[in-house]
Amino acid sequence: MAEKTVLIKNAKIVNEGKVTEGDILIEGNYIKEIASSISAKSADVKVIDAEGNYVLPGVIDDQVHFREPGLTHKANIETESKAAIAGGITSFIEMPNTSPQTTTIDALNDKFDIASQSSYANYSFMFGGTNDNLEEIKKVNTKEVAGLKLFLGSSTGNMLVDDPEVIENIFSSTDMVISVHCEDEATIKNNLEIYKAEYGDDIPVKFHPNIRSEQACYLSSSRAIELAKKTGARLHVFHLSTGKETNLFSNKVPLKDKKITAEVCVHHLWFSNEDYDTKGTLIKWNPAVKTTKDRDDLWKALLDDRIDVIATDHAPHTLEEKQNVYTKAPSGGPLVQHALVAMLEAYHNDKISLPKLVEKMCHNPAILFQVEKRGYIKEGYFADLVIVDLNNPWTVKKENILYKCKWSPFEGSTFKSRVTHTILNGQLVYEHFKFNGVKAAKRLTFNR
Repeated sequence: MAEKTVLIKNAKIVNEGKVTEGDILIEGNYIKEIASSISAKSADVKVIDAEGNYVLPGVIDDQVHFREPGLTHKANIETESKAAIAGGITSFIEMPNTSPQTTTIDALNDKFDIASQSSYANYSFMFGGTNDNLEEIKKVNTKEVAGLKLFLGSSTGNMLVDDPEVIENIFSSTDMVISVHCEDEATIKNNLEIYKAEYGDDIPVKFHPNIRSEQACYLSSSRAIELAKKTGARLHVFHLSTGKETNLFSNKVPLKDKKITAEVCVHHLWFSNEDYDTKGTLIKWNPAVKTTKDRDDLWKALLDDRIDVIATDHAPHTLEEKQNVYTKAPSGGPLVQHALVAMLEAYHNDKISLPKLVEKMCHNPAILFQVEKRGYIKEGYFADLVIVDLNNPWTVKKENILYKCKWSPFEGSTFKSRVTHTILNGQLVYEHFKFNGVKAAKRLTFNR
């Protein structure tokens, strides 16, 4: 049985824009006290000496695809949430393009049932919008569900919403955060036909960003923003991939007051079109990884707060599926185990500070989705904490990959930092590459 009281000593605590040294006392599910020095009151307190290491709030990943139900040959909630915990992600919001799609209240409740039994991390789900489920959308309890997801461009799962009247009705009918995948379908189809005429199905993957182009992204995201302004909807644009799109967003008001927000994913901050030659379809994502200039512009917008959140868009497929020819190789890849250490690598490379990284991966998803008592290191908050050693290099290899699909676009990469401990709802669930067998996960709740 896990200990009920945990004391973290000698920590460098990264929270709310600064790094402070101190101790953290955890009782039950919650952070009881944060102080410069706390003594263990009894012998049964579990003491973790974090000397030299950093304590971060658990990461909240607002965009994952865990493939359950219906696509569990690729992944499931249990395997992927376990990989997330090993990567310092303590809470996830999962997407609706499973099979069946999460576009009815019954399908949503089925997912909550699965997660309540099998998830290793805290969980919530997005409800999916389609061309014909507005009445179901209106039934969603906004206090219990993370938000609404619309695919405004084709993606895995055939959930394309392409009727302008329907989109406007949805935008006008909900006060939930509407998260959107923005790529213009007509532009993509036209581009694809041009390349198919030359190469057939075996299009070199380096042309992926020409097919799912800057123009396809910009057309769709600018339209969605225009509509959000017209209807007053609360819009969150997922996975920006172009520099051009960053100019559609503002840093003029604090996040809590923004009506239109944006996210960037780890892979768009890490890879560029120069990596297609070596990584091939393993880095085939929708939207596509684009130019080094796009990557630089995304970093710039992230750091000046036009982009609010870093997420993963974790979307595993089997290696066999990914190794198909271009038109048959699905887009997406697994990321939750390696997202935080990849971003810590960016810290080592002087691209981002630790407080800014925590703001974008922990605080801001909590603010944006109004997640209750998570995303910060505060007394009275749930004790979702991650201890990281910034000087403990390790290399990503097949044998230490926890995803069900057993591959990673980071395979062969060496990261300087590692997650040494993950604490979830006050329980030490992961320590030095080992899980303690306790599932302490809870359903996320929202302050709405």
